[in-house]
Amino acid sequence: MYMYMTESLSKTQFVWLSRLLSQDQFPMELVGFIWVVLVAIFGGLLALRWLLKSVNVWFYETYKLGDKRFSLPPGDLGWPFIGNMWSFLRAFKSTDPDSFMSSFVTRFGRTGIYKAFMFGNPSVIVTLPETCRRVLTDDENFKTGWPTSTLELIGKKSFIGISDEEHRRLRRLTASPVNGPEALSIYIRYIEDNVISALDKWTGMGQFEFLTELRKLTFKIIMYIFLSSESEQVMEALEREYTTLNYGVRALAINVPGFAYHKARKARKKLVAIFQTIVDERRAQMKNCPPTSKKDMMDALLDVEDENGRRLNDEEIIDVLVMYLNAGHESSGHITMWATLLLQAHPEFFQKAKSEQELIVRNRPPTQEGLTLKEVKQMNYLSKVIDETLRLITFSLTVFREAKADVNINGYTIPKGWKVLVWFRTVHLDSETYPEPEEFNPSRWDGFTPKAGTHLPFGLGSHMCPGNDLAKLEIAIFLHYFLLNYELEQTNPGCRMMYLPHSRPKDNCLAKIRRVSP
Repeated sequence: MYMYMTESLSKTQFVWLSRLLSQDQFPMELVGFIWVVLVAIFGGLLALRWLLKSVNVWFYETYKLGDKRFSLPPGDLGWPFIGNMWSFLRAFKSTDPDSFMSSFVTRFGRTGIYKAFMFGNPSVIVTLPETCRRVLTDDENFKTGWPTSTLELIGKKSFIGISDEEHRRLRRLTASPVNGPEALSIYIRYIEDNVISALDKWTGMGQFEFLTELRKLTFKIIMYIFLSSESEQVMEALEREYTTLNYGVRALAINVPGFAYHKARKARKKLVAIFQTIVDERRAQMKNCPPTSKKDMMDALLDVEDENGRRLNDEEIIDVLVMYLNAGHESSGHITMWATLLLQAHPEFFQKAKSEQELIVRNRPPTQEGLTLKEVKQMNYLSKVIDETLRLITFSLTVFREAKADVNINGYTIPKGWKVLVWFRTVHLDSETYPEPEEFNPSRWDGFTPKAGTHLPFGLGSHMCPGNDLAKLEIAIFLHYFLLNYELEQTNPGCRMMYLPHSRPKDNCLAKIRRVSP
């Protein structure tokens, strides 16, 4: 509330009172007294504003850093407690989310590194490709540094909360069954069958929320991979709670009824309860029944043990499930929606992508049924469509690291313990790397190999998203069948955009899908 007091007084009431007092309707003594009071109030508010804006600077810089504060990057630590979060949320709830970072550039220059106070922590935001690459790949000086609120929601024992050693162990365990070539070859048929069924179903639904149905589709796929489950009741319950959980991940950590973070904490409790029941049932099943040759990710998590014979406990297994099932359907669903919309809005790119898919079908042996992994790898233009969509939309606008020690980057010091926000969104919209960056143009990838740090849809380094190839496979299979046989008509093409927790039309892409060929 106070943040607007001086502004509103100076621009509205102050001008109005000035005009009123200039009309000679008051004795001169009274006019003089009123002016003195107004100046005193205005000066007091400015002094109070300066004092409040100095609290974070004094505590986190002067008090905690001493002389090291003089080598900090330029920036602004904002207001006490909330820091720059008010500006961040205001920008991302407007029609111009990039105004948040633009304000730093305008005030402090194009340094590509800025100090701020974000998500309850003194932080440094990095936006230059080379700096982003350095932070994401330098495991000696940086570790994961997600806010406490995010750890509470996703899980302290998930990939974002465990030590580097534990992370490497769990990544080795889960990467191959999710992202390996053998696993992808197995999943193709399941993904394909569900995509064909979903598209056929949607043509008979009339108007429906395209994004909502895509998220259900991608959630069904990840549920099958991890839990061998196709229970509609379980999937609907889990997917509903995940929707609430995601709204709280980038909200202010206010655990008060009515706020997104409070609702997200309740959703997590329900998710944990559901997963606990599933873990208990699976443990009992494994104890009472002989093992089978087919194993899903749940079986792998229950079986794994380290060199000392230690197995994962229930909390560790559940947090890994919470993380994987969330990441494994949100990004795929959203990017599939955007790729479809962007192709539909650009007929020349649509036709080029469609021609490639038709050629793949024509070159297929007559005895072959369905797609193969080899054919997916031949989708060169469609791969560019997906990469361009990932760049333009930037599903995850930032990731968090934390400095293990004082680190010098570009002449500035990132103090030990400070968070580092790698701001993907600015990197992907940099006109020096991508001319006309806000334009959707898959052809920009013709003969173009991005330098490390310039294309970061799944991150970089040892903490790169372990399910990136699975996500791209799902998107490619969906687009293959959509391009060949369907078209989409968006009900509200000018619908207002929402940017939190992820970019989407406010109506979740209300649309109709029609079949255009037998």
